[in-house]
Amino acid sequence: MAEQFKKQREQLEIEHKRLSDELVQLETNKSTAEERREGSPFGKREEEATETLELEKRLALENRIRQEMAKVEHAMEKVEKGTYGLCDNCGKPIDPERLEALPQATLCMHCKALLAKNGKVAPPSR
Repeated sequence: MAEQFKKQREQLEIEHKRLSDELVQLETNKSTAEERREGSPFGKREEEATETLELEKRLALENRIRQEMAKVEHAMEKVEKGTYGLCDNCGKPIDPERLEALPQATLCMHCKALLAKNGKVAPPSR
């Protein structure tokens, strides 16, 4: 099955690198902001509020990137195990067009719709 999904595997590797680069860029920006802050006087409430907001935005972005990386890594593991293309919930094949559009997809459309609707997927009925 791994050879069958070679293109998706390559897409996953590219996406993983892109996300890793984004994290590195965030770290670089964080260091630069900290250096600027060291040279400025503290005590101004507006500046502190702005810094807090920027920190919250950066942490939210970092969290989103890490979540996406985890999805990509999970899909890459599935390729290695030979289970890529099978739904994590029901075990049925995921539509190849879905995998083409979203290589890190691990749920079929039915289970994904259940997750979106209910906040959870139903246990598989095998």
